[in-house]
Amino acid sequence: MFIYLSKKIAIPNNTKLKSCSWSRSQGYIACGGDDGLLKVLKLDSGKETKTRGLAAPSNLSMNQTLDGHNGQIQVVTWNETHLKLTSSDSSGLIIVWMLYKGSWFEEMINNRGKSVVKGMAWNSDGTRISIVYEDGAVIVGSVDGNRIWGKEIKGSHLTGVEWSPDSRLLLFSIRGGDIHVYDNSGGYVTKVNIQCLPSGTNGEAQVTVLHWYNGSHGYVEADCPTLVICYDIGRMQLMRNENDDMPVLVDTGMTIVDGQWNHNGSIVAVAGSLMLSGNEGDKECNVVQFYTPFGEVDNPGAIFNALQHLRTLKVPGKNLTSCSWEGGSLRIALAIDSYIFFANIRPDYRWAYFSDTCVYTYTKAEQTELSMVFWNMKTNDVHTRQIRSLIAIAAAGEHCVIATRLEDSSGQNALLLYNSIGTPVDSKYIDIEPIAVTMTMNLVIAASREQFFVWQYRTPKAKSSIEVGLGRGESRRERTFHIDDNPSGFSDPIAEAQRISGGTLPTNDPICCMTCSESLLVIGRESGQIQRYSLPQVGLTNTYKLISRPYKLALNSNSKRLAIIDVTGLLTLLDLETRGTDVQGREVQGDFLKFERKDVWDLCWASDNPELFAMMEKTRMYIIRNLDPEEPIASAGYICKFSDLEITAVLLDELMKDPEHPSVEDWVLTLESKSLRDTRELLEKVGIKEANAFVEENPHPRLWRLLAESALNRLDLSTAEAAFVRCKDYPGIQFTKQLENIQSEALKRAEIAAYFKRDLAIALRRKLGDYARVVVLLRTASAGSDVQMEEAWNALGDHFVDRHMWTEAVDYFRKARNHEKLVKCYYMLEDYQGIENILMKSLPDGHDMIPEIGDMFQAVGMCEQAVKAYTKAGKIKEAIDCCVSLNQWQLAVKLAKAHKVRETGSLLSHYAQNLLDKDQRMKAVQLYRQAGHPLQAALLLAKVAHEEAEKKSATPRTLKKLYVLAALLVDEHRSNLRASSGENTASKSSMLLGLGNESNDSDGLDLGMALGTDGQVAAPYQVSLLENPWRGAEAYHFFLMAQRQLYEGYVDAAMKTALVVRGYEDFLPSEDVYCLLALSSCANRAFQTCSRAFIKLESLKEVDPTERTAYEDLAMDIFVKYNPKDSRSARAECPHCDTRMPDTTTACPNCGARFQICIATGRPLYAADSSSTWVCKRCRHRASLADMAVRQTCPLCHALNNSG
Repeated sequence: MFIYLSKKIAIPNNTKLKSCSWSRSQGYIACGGDDGLLKVLKLDSGKETKTRGLAAPSNLSMNQTLDGHNGQIQVVTWNETHLKLTSSDSSGLIIVWMLYKGSWFEEMINNRGKSVVKGMAWNSDGTRISIVYEDGAVIVGSVDGNRIWGKEIKGSHLTGVEWSPDSRLLLFSIRGGDIHVYDNSGGYVTKVNIQCLPSGTNGEAQVTVLHWYNGSHGYVEADCPTLVICYDIGRMQLMRNENDDMPVLVDTGMTIVDGQWNHNGSIVAVAGSLMLSGNEGDKECNVVQFYTPFGEVDNPGAIFNALQHLRTLKVPGKNLTSCSWEGGSLRIALAIDSYIFFANIRPDYRWAYFSDTCVYTYTKAEQTELSMVFWNMKTNDVHTRQIRSLIAIAAAGEHCVIATRLEDSSGQNALLLYNSIGTPVDSKYIDIEPIAVTMTMNLVIAASREQFFVWQYRTPKAKSSIEVGLGRGESRRERTFHIDDNPSGFSDPIAEAQRISGGTLPTNDPICCMTCSESLLVIGRESGQIQRYSLPQVGLTNTYKLISRPYKLALNSNSKRLAIIDVTGLLTLLDLETRGTDVQGREVQGDFLKFERKDVWDLCWASDNPELFAMMEKTRMYIIRNLDPEEPIASAGYICKFSDLEITAVLLDELMKDPEHPSVEDWVLTLESKSLRDTRELLEKVGIKEANAFVEENPHPRLWRLLAESALNRLDLSTAEAAFVRCKDYPGIQFTKQLENIQSEALKRAEIAAYFKRDLAIALRRKLGDYARVVVLLRTASAGSDVQMEEAWNALGDHFVDRHMWTEAVDYFRKARNHEKLVKCYYMLEDYQGIENILMKSLPDGHDMIPEIGDMFQAVGMCEQAVKAYTKAGKIKEAIDCCVSLNQWQLAVKLAKAHKVRETGSLLSHYAQNLLDKDQRMKAVQLYRQAGHPLQAALLLAKVAHEEAEKKSATPRTLKKLYVLAALLVDEHRSNLRASSGENTASKSSMLLGLGNESNDSDGLDLGMALGTDGQVAAPYQVSLLENPWRGAEAYHFFLMAQRQLYEGYVDAAMKTALVVRGYEDFLPSEDVYCLLALSSCANRAFQTCSRAFIKLESLKEVDPTERTAYEDLAMDIFVKYNPKDSRSARAECPHCDTRMPDTTTACPNCGARFQICIATGRPLYAADSSSTWVCKRCRHRASLADMAVRQTCPLCHALNNSG
């Protein structure tokens, strides 16, 4: 930042001032002093655009003396919210003033009459005021004058008061230096830990500054200090909150009388006196020092932090008593003796300019992050990015780089490269903490206090070109150098590394600023030493010495001159190419020119003239040509660029008042140099000859072009041709030659008008509708924009569309990149491949036109392409509906599953019904399985098996396979329910049907819809499947086993298995069951069992009478020969009650215990110990271990036998 005194207002009668306060919201200045003097002043500035802000002349629009006080004014403070002024004097009188019809009047008066008011403070929303008296009395009142509470702090002499930003706490400073914290109801909370005072003060230090920034304009960084406490002995403590145990401690070395935060908490100003050494010895001077709120610890054992000191302002006078910031922190008011001094401040905004883009940062109260804005100053386009912290910013060419701190614990910092629309292009993490950054077209240099880091960045353009930089290979893209090293620029990295060895050691002369060009790097150090390095091979080539610390450096366009602005604002120029000898007779390169300017705070060299630069001196802009200044221009803008004798500047002070809505018309200045203005005046008022002579004396391509244009307008072709030659405008020279061949003067003027005012010719052709000619003019015009060219292409395309010449229209719409009309043309040409190419390659996701393309593909039956379009547009439901309407059911289900579309039951049911109508029932089963609905697949399989069994069109083996698959699917469904629902108290059937958990949508399909019979009650075999999924598989398994045993001659085993089969009559035909039992028992000579089987056969209603007669005859033939008794009666013992029973019994007749059936042999398992039986891991059925020893798979479900 830079600061300088700008104005002084004298108080009548030499009345000494005690205090002053500047209203930040309305701009009123209140000052009070001896004899009850209280005045309210206001400075108004001009409203012209080019002289806005600090550059505008300021005059007193209000100078009102407020009568009412008799004693010395002690405190004045503003209520910013309600625009009230509160003042108090040495007698204890308090007056609240209000503004009415442009004047200030008394609103309320209070006089306690017992003590002097030492401090008054309004809270952040202006609803309450706290008043403290010297005798320890505290009063808190409301804005309407009512007393809220009062308190006597006994034994304490109060000196000041401050509210916390949230109005929940009050801080009271006490004589002796202590600060106590109370809540907003008057209750004691704690005591502030003061660490800045030296030991042995014994209560002699007094608090002179107690100010807490309320965050109304955001914070420069997260967790930055906001509470400042200063003592008269020069010690300062900055805290993040009242309990901060690691505050920033500063020894200012001055006697402090007042201090204050600026409007956004980024700078704290401390006013007082300081002993300065001079030619006449030590002298006490009034000074104002400015600090940032962050400290830099040089070593871990340091007691006081090296707070970044920005500036020191020396002010005249004897007694400095008070200071106060203006609302935007561009000025500060100082009460000195009987005067108010005003100092202008030029902040160091974090901004940069490149490629017609201004990038700047600002803070907002409602967010903790910084907002970084990329503002195109030609198109007024704005792109905003959020960053956590920002250290420095620089720009060159088409990119800018920012240095930022990482929020993790790594301690690293980052260099981020952006283009003009705020898109990150490249990044680099570095271990040093940069304080300055500069860059060229391919290098970024970041410097800490003792090191500088050189990084050859990459951009999309650079990656496709040959890199020329620090050296060969990836390892040479970045290097770190210590400021005390002496690099020679060797290309051999090993030799160079051995030669320099600065490391990370601290230095006694830190880096403070730097600049660079494509060939030079210049670094300034705090001692005033300037070090010059070569680029891109970094080598120290020379050093120079200044008297004071440099503040800003700038190289001219050919890197032969260096402009240096020091901390006092003194500008000097260093000629880097001058060669001479020093006092010892040695040859030196570089010499300071005899040129100095004071109070300079900004500078920019012309990009096309190394002898030309513009500088800002206070509120005036000077253009320096050959070390001679031109007539100054009143301005407070920050210079963006200087080229073609025109300066582009931006009014950052005004822009920061509304940074979210930048305006090119309001905040961008375009200023012409005096030579350009004089040339225009000569051409307009004098003549070509005089103007030609002036340009000869002040040659510049811009002036020669201006002279050539004027000469052509006057048909002075010889002068015009000579001017075009001088500015190397070869198209202009050719145009002049063409004019010489034209005889008609009117035609010449027409050609000249078309040449210089091509925009008028273009507008004429556009009005006539001759867009073919518009295209020709735009191609030859340097001022033609892409928007105008696209408009012309679109107009030509529309011309051919009106005539249904679709092929020709496609060419023009393609050039205009008009995808909407191009798609319509392709559709008329039935070029669907062209539409698909636009969809996949040109249109971004979510484009408004993509659904329309999907409709086009759906209309012609191109389902896959339509789905691509709808999916890219994010319209999954439309994509599924398209698949349904085009009968692409499998694709619809696949989409629904991939995008986790809920409520897909209706879609699945329709597709399944479609497959069932086509008699593709197994495909429907596969559909449900793939869609994640195993229950519906199982029910459908059970239905298929039941229907096949009734029709007797399938073999028992096939039916067993169907029931096994159905049972496996039900088990899968059970597992899914357990995984998704956890414990559920619903019944087994309702759980399996998906009713146990109403929120479970995975099995919410209606049973009837799944089976293709809407609203139908579940069949018994379906309920059986849900209750016991394996029952159908068991039925056909034992049925097949009994027949196999019978055919293999194991008649006893066959009979026992047939007895088991009797329990599955709900799945097997009863006739088949009892025929099998009769046959196997007869073969086993168990005629009693056989007789019972024949009795059952003869009693079955579904048996045909003819067959019943046959059964009766057969039974007669058998039992005439054989007695109906079983020949063998093997017995078994119940493992539970030891009851003896036949070995074919499946349930104990005594205790009722049921025995499981061996799925390998069909025999009941009577073992009491389950360890002697084998259990299938898939179907959970049991078998004898001896029988399973020779088997590889489960006999029922055919799962692998892993027991052995």
